[in-house]
Amino acid sequence: MDLTEITSPAFLKKLNKEQTLELAEEIRTFLIEKLSVTGGHIGPNLGVVELTITLHKMFDSPNDKFLWDVGHQAYVHKILTGRASEFDTLRQFKGLCGFPKMNESIHDVWETGHSSTSLSGAMGMAAARDIKGEKNYVIPIIGDGALTGGMALEALNHIGHAKTDMIVVLNDNEMSIAPNVGALHTILGKLRTAGKYTSAKEELEYILKKIPAVGGKLASAAERVKDSLKYLLVSGVFFEELGFTYLGPVDGHDFVELERNIQYAKKMDGPILLHVITKKGKGYRPAEEDKIGTWHGTGPYKMYNGDFVKSSSVAPSWSGLVAETVRDLARNDRRIVAITPAMPVGSKLESFAAEFPDRFFDVGIAEQHAATMAAGLATQGMKPFLAIYSTFLQRAYDQVLHDIARQNLNVFIGVDRAGLVGADGETHQGVFDIAFLRHMPNLVIMMPKDENEGQHMVKTAIDYNDGPIVMRYPRGNGIGIPMDEVLRPIPIGTWEVLRAGTDVAILTFGTTIPMALEAAIDLETKGISAQVVNARFIKPLDTAMLDYLFSMKMPIITVEEAVLAGGFGSAVIEYAHDNTYQGASIDRMGIPDHFIEHGSVNELLDEIGMTTEGLVKKAQSILSNKVLEGENA
Repeated sequence: MDLTEITSPAFLKKLNKEQTLELAEEIRTFLIEKLSVTGGHIGPNLGVVELTITLHKMFDSPNDKFLWDVGHQAYVHKILTGRASEFDTLRQFKGLCGFPKMNESIHDVWETGHSSTSLSGAMGMAAARDIKGEKNYVIPIIGDGALTGGMALEALNHIGHAKTDMIVVLNDNEMSIAPNVGALHTILGKLRTAGKYTSAKEELEYILKKIPAVGGKLASAAERVKDSLKYLLVSGVFFEELGFTYLGPVDGHDFVELERNIQYAKKMDGPILLHVITKKGKGYRPAEEDKIGTWHGTGPYKMYNGDFVKSSSVAPSWSGLVAETVRDLARNDRRIVAITPAMPVGSKLESFAAEFPDRFFDVGIAEQHAATMAAGLATQGMKPFLAIYSTFLQRAYDQVLHDIARQNLNVFIGVDRAGLVGADGETHQGVFDIAFLRHMPNLVIMMPKDENEGQHMVKTAIDYNDGPIVMRYPRGNGIGIPMDEVLRPIPIGTWEVLRAGTDVAILTFGTTIPMALEAAIDLETKGISAQVVNARFIKPLDTAMLDYLFSMKMPIITVEEAVLAGGFGSAVIEYAHDNTYQGASIDRMGIPDHFIEHGSVNELLDEIGMTTEGLVKKAQSILSNKVLEGENA
């Protein structure tokens, strides 16, 4: 069938088995073809084709609520709810979002780009349903990796205690982004091998019902026998002890088995956990054979052989540069350990893990635990490097504040993907970390202008012994400059002048420095002398340089690829106010007070006016106003 003609999932209820199998293959072919051009989360979506079809066939969306945990596995759901014709725009500027999006479809009832949120959201929806006296199903679909998140376990505990009617689908593909870790993953492994449990339990319950009721002793003894069988066969014990009825494991690629078990679940009261086994990347050999998470989310690739379309950049990736510099330093410093919350591949820590397996910790999807574990290591004289995406560090705010900064511990936090990240959109833009870190006492925050300065900042962070230190670095590759062979620490709180000027000072750091330098060149052709400062330390500020600029009455423009509210520019304004520079002229460029959606970084910057042209116009406007004020004085 033509997938682009689908307008709603209602047609699924009329399909026979053969037609359903054909549909599954058509969807797989469609995804492999479309994502080879746009990139996207190919592995997770190929794994849930049959599951998604069956869910939409057995339930009535949007009256019945599907909550896709993390949301990166919702492409099939998007196809079945009428969005196949938009897949050429997937993750492109103004195009189809890579995650569920309420303004795209009434079938997207829960937006998420971070893991482990679906169960709490589902509990809220189910509670609202019950308060209003409505009748509908609430179905969160959560992966085995996301289930290890602390928030998911908190929600499981509450749902089971409240005995809330809900069908939780555990999509168990043995991987999240990287191979899963932890005791819960081990439990799930045992469940996968205990498939005979359900039938054995049903047989035992049938036998027990045949025993004549001869008193409480026999009844309690029968219950103990039943419980013993549960523990003997392992299957479902963890979830049943939490108050769930456990069904499974079920083959997530078998339509008959899926439909039968969903029918069981729909007839039961209280919380049900349907344990579904799927294969990530099913139907596409390169993705099926992936063992480390490379095919979780990709850029464009060659469809016929799976080779990735490589970037033309010869510069090192930022994640790789930082991870490799840490590894080099770790060879001569046994205090250095590396921690990541389930992102060893994205943070390029595979080589560190291979060389120092006893000093590498992948703690799973547990950002809070990762931060506090780093604090614990630091109390014992270790030098922990916590590699964490900016968007995921948001989830460990209290741990950074309460456990690391408050105790003034020597933790090196590498904030990866700082700034706009592009195609993943608003849930992943790394633009909030300056604002939520800057107000923390004891914390140093820095960001390099290029990869050479970046390696020196890693050295700075490792050598720093006066408390926690944060290094921000962007997604993607460096700019391809020569690298110094000898590393040296950079004095804390020092900026550098990249281009001298007398009319206006542009203070910026990281990815926006090239834009500032281009603007200064353009301004020179217009008779304006612009000074460009690499404000590489966001905290502490270089107060000596600020004092000089303010004393010279030079207008200042701050530029940051981060939110303006509470950001670097705000820090400069605060300093001017607190030090009675009342006449200081300070203007700011940065991310406005709204969420930035998906698209290429350049498209997004252009949309909000953070461009060379925008900076030139701002400088001209400031100087024009200064002239007018002088004339009116």
